[in-house]
Amino acid sequence: MDDMGYGDIGRTGSNQFETPNLNRLANQGMQFTWYYCPQAVSSASRAGLLTGCYPNRVGISGALMPWAAIGINSEETTIAEVLKAKGYHTGIIGKWHLGHHKEFLPLQHGFDEYYGIPYSNDMWPVDFDGIPIHLKDTTSINMKYPVLPLIEGNEKVGEVKTLTDQNKLTTDYTEHALKFIENHKNEKFFLYLPHSMVHIPLGVSGKFRYKSKQGMYGDVMMEVDWSIGEIMKALERYGLEKNTLVIFTSDNGPWLNFGNHAGTTGGLREGKGTSWEGGQRIPCIMRWPGVIPGGEICSQLASSLDILPTLATLQVPLFPKIRLTE
Repeated sequence: MDDMGYGDIGRTGSNQFETPNLNRLANQGMQFTWYYCPQAVSSASRAGLLTGCYPNRVGISGALMPWAAIGINSEETTIAEVLKAKGYHTGIIGKWHLGHHKEFLPLQHGFDEYYGIPYSNDMWPVDFDGIPIHLKDTTSINMKYPVLPLIEGNEKVGEVKTLTDQNKLTTDYTEHALKFIENHKNEKFFLYLPHSMVHIPLGVSGKFRYKSKQGMYGDVMMEVDWSIGEIMKALERYGLEKNTLVIFTSDNGPWLNFGNHAGTTGGLREGKGTSWEGGQRIPCIMRWPGVIPGGEICSQLASSLDILPTLATLQVPLFPKIRLTE
């Protein structure tokens, strides 16, 4: 997730919207209560997650802008490259934010498939009220932003131009994720699904608008929860739930500057952009039936930096696939 706070799921504080699928994921798996991102901002955090290295060590700090000339270095090894060498088909659907030039895009760093946006969904020439910046302020830095592109593989296939387009992102990513699972259900696969939400500007489809008690942020959280549920149902449908490790987490804490369009830290100090607990302590749930005990709480220190070395050393048991009917 993007900018989801420690307190944004039911078991750590949220009570203004329902997240039944996240709750079920936690009940069936292990919730980490002392889990930290590598840095409390997007690009750096993702660099740490995908390489297992401190982000500053690999030359990425803060958030890369659309005019940045740098990106993830080709000499760094990503999770996708590690798993691809083990015979996995690898895909990313969603936000990348590790460089938008071709040499930095996912297909050059171990991923077989990519669909999504190259950086944050607020890096576009539109104000938070949906009005193009050039119609309001000819001196604004936002005029430097190009139209937000949708990329498939290495090519631009569309654009995110309006808030209405933002409303479609969660469902769009989910549908692509379901197709990925269907297409690769008979082989080993690694799917990295970095949602654009709940980063501002918030976008939510009509099926969840006005459904929560917490306004639009709650609506967005409910759609994100729906996305998780759809993915879990797909794993069950194809008999993959027992031999699939599912990891749910965020890139950093909530962007508190945006008031009720931001999440909550569950009482932790500060949020995104700071090294206080609210900035770097984030939600994390891992589910793997028969390997990870269900309903457990882990209070040991853990971090996104641990994911790559953990996956690199796993020996995945081969459970028989059970085909389930609708």
